[in-house]
Amino acid sequence: MTVNVYRWTELPKEDVRTGVSRTAFRGDGAIMVMNWLEPGMEKKPHSHPFEQLAYILSGRVRFEIGDDVVEAGAGEVLRIPPGVVHCGEALGDEVAVNLDVFAPAREDYLHLAEYQEADFS
Repeated sequence: MTVNVYRWTELPKEDVRTGVSRTAFRGDGAIMVMNWLEPGMEKKPHSHPFEQLAYILSGRVRFEIGDDVVEAGAGEVLRIPPGVVHCGEALGDEVAVNLDVFAPAREDYLHLAEYQEADFS
């Protein structure tokens, strides 16, 4: 077995839409998705059947989760239950960086971790 170490800032990024980019790292049963949210980005309310754990590394993010609106900053974490409509947006003039953890791993995000193919062969 070979264990590889990766650096978030060197992984291939996907541009989701203007002001939002992401990359991912996965295991067999979970996936972590690093998001960069730029000031002025467009909000996109959505829901999915996955539980989502969000950890803010830098900046501030306003989350709309169901009927709740909360703000979170560096070092803070929150949970988004499965099936609940939610969205987030960067606050202020700083790029917000947040790490989302999904378990089980989202199949629609596995393409973000294709660079890890050798880790699973």
